Amino acid sequence: MCYDTSRDISYTNHGTGLMLAKTLTMGQGLAGLICGTAVASQYLATKFHVNTPMLQSFLNYALLCATYTIMLCRTGDGNILQILKSRGWKYLLLGLVDVEANYAVVKAYQYTTITSIQLLDCFVVPVLMILSWWILNARYRPFHYVAVCICLLGVGAMVGADLLAGRDQGSTSNILLGDALVLLSATLYAVSNVCQEYTVKNLTRVEFLGMIGLFGTIISAIQMVLLEREEIAAIQWSWQVGVLFAAFALCMYTLYSCMSIVIQLSSATSVNLSLLTADLFSLFCGVFLFQYNFSALYLVSLVVILIGFTTFNAFPTPADPVDPTSSSSAATYTEGYSDSPGAPQSEITKQEVAVTITTGEETVFFNA
Repeated sequence: MCYDTSRDISYTNHGTGLMLAKTLTMGQGLAGLICGTAVASQYLATKFHVNTPMLQSFLNYALLCATYTIMLCRTGDGNILQILKSRGWKYLLLGLVDVEANYAVVKAYQYTTITSIQLLDCFVVPVLMILSWWILNARYRPFHYVAVCICLLGVGAMVGADLLAGRDQGSTSNILLGDALVLLSATLYAVSNVCQEYTVKNLTRVEFLGMIGLFGTIISAIQMVLLEREEIAAIQWSWQVGVLFAAFALCMYTLYSCMSIVIQLSSATSVNLSLLTADLFSLFCGVFLFQYNFSALYLVSLVVILIGFTTFNAFPTPADPVDPTSSSSAATYTEGYSDSPGAPQSEITKQEVAVTITTGEETVFFNA
């Protein structure tokens, strides 16, 4: 049966616009959560002289473990024992990568300047694109490269505003080491994000968050005991310090939980482009909370980054076709675990099948 193609195109454009708006909104929500963690950390460091990045990370991983890991503790397919037996060592490595990515960028502030960190942290985007091309078979169009360049121009405007406002602060005790730590952190973040995209799109987000929570808690606890014993013992606890720790942990927990959803809707590269505005949101908060000098270039930077992000998401990233005989069916049912483990197999086989045949300017739909 033939349908009016103009009506189909209208529906498609409307759906694409809604998805773009949804992705943009959720991406900026993630940037806002990162801003929340930055403000909490800034207050802890400047007002209460607390510098315990591993303790803060441990609280986040512990929350993930207390929710998502427990959700995997069940009987039947896809339980935690099956996951640990089949691919537990992979999640152990991924947990180590994620923990060290968080630690390296915080440690970099002790050796280099804020400007260097803001610039070099953008290294995560090209690394993500390379890894997505290699591992996820993503194929980028010229529009995507233009969009990334637009976003990086926005970051350049932000750094220029920082220099004009006199915010090129930070230690310069070992700039080379600090810059190397930022590049290491960006690379580790890219690896973690690509693995996250593969897992949430081919397995489940609960499995990813549960395993990251489990191994992240163990690794961060060990590293916290080894590296931050004295700093934790020296904390002058008060209700304000407790609230700031709780705010940081809740923002990070929500960030991890929601980022997996946004990556399912778009891609890891798209999400990281949207997160480029996080520093801007932190600067806007700093104007009111820490008396930073305001510059109109901050607004210009925000607009430019959002234009680049919108351009990137306006065009889909096609993937190379994969040989069905060599690919796994993990998208819906991997190693005995699906998004709906309790669904009978008959329900899966009775799903509607849509076959689309494009002939010239007309598209014909058949339903089986």
